Amino acid sequence: MRVSVEGGGCSGFQYKFGIDANLAPDDLVIERAGISVLVDAVSAPLLAGSELDFVMELMGQSFQIRNPNATARCGCGTSFSL
Repeated sequence: MRVSVEGGGCSGFQYKFGIDANLAPDDLVIERAGISVLVDAVSAPLLAGSELDFVMELMGQSFQIRNPNATARCGCGTSFSL
C-alpha cells in the first residue's frame, strides 16, 4: 500500500491511498502486522508523526490519517493545510 500527499483538496493538500508494488530507492517503508506501507520522500516530512488507521463506521469504511502537522483539515478528513 502506498500513502502520499498531493497538492489539492479544499484545504491545500490531500491524502492519496493506493496499491503499489514498486519500491522506489528513496521510499520509506513502514511494516506492521504483515502490511507494508510505502511513503515517497516528498510526502514523508508532511506525514511525519502521523497515525494511519482503518476505521469501520456506520457510514462505511475508510483509511484515516491523524496528522499532528496539520493546522486545519476539511470536514471529510481527506485534505489538510499546514
